[in-house]
Amino acid sequence: MGKYDITTTETLVHTAADYSEPSKTTDNIDSQDENKWRNKDFHKYYGFYDEIGEYKAAINSFATWVVGQGYTTESARDKVILDHITGWGEDTFLSILWGMIVVKKFGGDSYSLILKDDKTGTLINLKPLDSGKMSHVTNKQGRLIRYDYLMGDGKEKEYKPNRILHFCNDRILDEPHGTATTKAVEWVISALEEARRDYRRVAHRSTVRILYVEEEDTGRRANLKKDYAEAIRNGDVLILPGNAKDYQFQDLNVPPVTAFLAWIGYLENHFYQALGVPKVVLGGTAENTEASAKVGVLVYEPVWMREISEVEADIWNQLGMKIKINKQPSMMDNVQQQESKNNAQTGFQPNDTKVNIEGER
Repeated sequence: MGKYDITTTETLVHTAADYSEPSKTTDNIDSQDENKWRNKDFHKYYGFYDEIGEYKAAINSFATWVVGQGYTTESARDKVILDHITGWGEDTFLSILWGMIVVKKFGGDSYSLILKDDKTGTLINLKPLDSGKMSHVTNKQGRLIRYDYLMGDGKEKEYKPNRILHFCNDRILDEPHGTATTKAVEWVISALEEARRDYRRVAHRSTVRILYVEEEDTGRRANLKKDYAEAIRNGDVLILPGNAKDYQFQDLNVPPVTAFLAWIGYLENHFYQALGVPKVVLGGTAENTEASAKVGVLVYEPVWMREISEVEADIWNQLGMKIKINKQPSMMDNVQQQESKNNAQTGFQPNDTKVNIEGER
């Protein structure tokens, strides 16, 4: 028999669970006269937004692209009213809009309390509220009939719909609430942070220098370890009694960075694709050519323009005021000008779109 005689066999058992598409039902409940829903995950989503730099920057950038150029009003009266909105004291109407867009994106819904003059009904102020304390109350038909807001004393205060300015993100089907973007990117955010922390830990540990010592006495070895650590901490010289042959230093090497960077790069691309915000609008242009960066901004335009339309409609429907949000400069003209200068290829050529009638016959 050979040196490596194999006389038994084993069957490899596939233990990894197969992936299956998750099923989901909406949160709508229409079995009672009043049905209540509250976003129990809001403060977790807030934590993701507050702690993850890329996520926070992307959401902030989206809101800035939407309202960063300011707004105009159809009437001078509305302008005066909105110019005097102060929120908690240091807000402006524009900063409240910006904040509500941010919160509705990462949390699904955002709210501000509408304060009006009791006699005239004139808008006085808008006060941003904590989305994690707000409940939606709907009737059997699924219509919103009330908001319940959890106060500091543990009691809930009821507000009619016309007392709350409500921005709802990507509501679908019969959901009684908006959809948080955090849920779609939660996995990739966790994986990205895990990969970065893993490599940081490995890289940090590679700075440790190992000292081999021919020493059997555990007490003396402990003292030597203490002296060695103190010398490293103080940047001092460590003097070891004995012969040089009794001591040996070894440095740990940083593992190959290529695999880590490839995995992190993949996760970053996946993150921005899932979020729907191109990395280029955040200044991440190192991997882009000028042309691809312009195209990335151009295809992003319908996203923030849709948000502008929704904000304008919400202000009209809920506050009764016509505002016009100033749009960011479009890249369309610039892209078309650059394309027209490219003699090799300028979009669709005339011959590309003509049908050869004679040939078809």
